[in-house]
Amino acid sequence: MRLHDRLRLPSEPNPALVHHAEQRAQSIQNRIADRITAFAGSMSFVYIHVVWFGCWIGFGVEDYPYGLLTMIVSLEAIFLSTFVMISQNRADARRQLIADQQWQTVKKEDRQNQELLALSHRILELTEAIHAVTPRPAEVAPAHREAPQTQ
Repeated sequence: MRLHDRLRLPSEPNPALVHHAEQRAQSIQNRIADRITAFAGSMSFVYIHVVWFGCWIGFGVEDYPYGLLTMIVSLEAIFLSTFVMISQNRADARRQLIADQQWQTVKKEDRQNQELLALSHRILELTEAIHAVTPRPAEVAPAHREAPQTQ
């Protein structure tokens, strides 16, 4: 099974999301936040920190209890939590955008269904009216057989 199939990726992106991404890309703040969030959520970020902490402790940059390292990591955690919230807000905006678009589609389909239902009722009324004024084939056939033939 291909990765694309396992991830169930859409074959065509939602146009509303493409437009939303284009709007976000226009702001330098959004581009910076998106890049930081993407990097902080990667395994490269984890590997860099493992090496950094290992070197800090291994080379004895400071003595235990590592006050400066603790302060640096705490500040980093504060900023990263802010970027996580920014990312969640962005995801919420995307979900709301999709929900709004789907709601518009539902309303449009409901209007179309109501129109189709009204049209179906009108067709039924016309069909019943035609049947009311049209003789049935069984009634027409005997009269046709009894008609005198002229030659």
